[in-house]
Amino acid sequence: MIHSPYVRKPVSVQRTMGLVLLALVPGVIAHVLVIGAGVLVNLAIATLTAVAAEALMLHLRRRPVAIAVSDLSAVVTAWLVTLCFPPIVPWWLTVGGVLVAIVAVKHLYGGLGQNPFNPAMIAYCSMIVAFPALMSQWPPAGQLAFDTQLSLILGGPRDLDGITGATALDALRTGLRAGVQTVDAVLQGSAFGALGGRGWEWISVGYIAGGLFLLALRIITWHMPVAFIATLAAISGAFWLANPAAFASPLFHLASGGAMLAAFFIVTDPVSGATTPRGKLLFAAGIALIAWLIRNFGAYPEGIAFGVLLMNLCVPLLDMKTQPPVFGHRNDTKGAGK
Repeated sequence: MIHSPYVRKPVSVQRTMGLVLLALVPGVIAHVLVIGAGVLVNLAIATLTAVAAEALMLHLRRRPVAIAVSDLSAVVTAWLVTLCFPPIVPWWLTVGGVLVAIVAVKHLYGGLGQNPFNPAMIAYCSMIVAFPALMSQWPPAGQLAFDTQLSLILGGPRDLDGITGATALDALRTGLRAGVQTVDAVLQGSAFGALGGRGWEWISVGYIAGGLFLLALRIITWHMPVAFIATLAAISGAFWLANPAAFASPLFHLASGGAMLAAFFIVTDPVSGATTPRGKLLFAAGIALIAWLIRNFGAYPEGIAFGVLLMNLCVPLLDMKTQPPVFGHRNDTKGAGK
């Protein structure tokens, strides 16, 4: 029988980041099975770049290099950047995105635990704004051999019509904006599977499995994943019920794009996100709302990254306004002096 006092063992950054990497493995495996092994090449490139950049910045800042590099935080950032990028982007774009995340977003703000913005999402937004064509080249599920993917990653010729296809979100947006098709008609295209993008349902299942693993180990809390998924389902469901010809169902939005990766691995970033329980709910709900608005009315087919960065700006206000009351004190100005 266990008696009080109840003292938790300190959780190291290395252990936490290692578990996050382990939780990403099911999604990576599904990614390889559905799209191809090219993503593994870019994961390797991103990991080497992140570790090298981390070591260089720590050296320039005169901080201990060996200890900080081994905490795996740079590797987690590298993996998240890679999994947000198309798996056949050229190597230099992956390197550029990781350098933005590690050097500009993480270390220029003071290093681990100091960055106000999500590094992977800054990397994604900067690259899609700078190189929109390359960041839109997603290969169709199961239709591109590994040697072709490797050639494209290493700088081979890029025949756009032969190597890429529209993602589910992009195909839906383009079909609806053409003004001649309903959602049901668009969803008959080759880019779509049973629920969302062809094959992406299984990738989403992989990320869900990893997310549940993190929840079971209490690496993340339920607030952000539940708020993100519930808000995205609620807003998309309301518009779908009101006009199913013009708006996709909640299942489509949840099973397409980076929704499940975002719900369990992006939104839950402990550094750039809200920290209070109510703040976490509002933070994740805001991201889901912005993502849905951009998906349906914006210039980009996916809006999660922009939603994360906009809500990062709101974190100080959310944390200030949602602080739980201190035991024995009222949470208002009038009672503060009593």
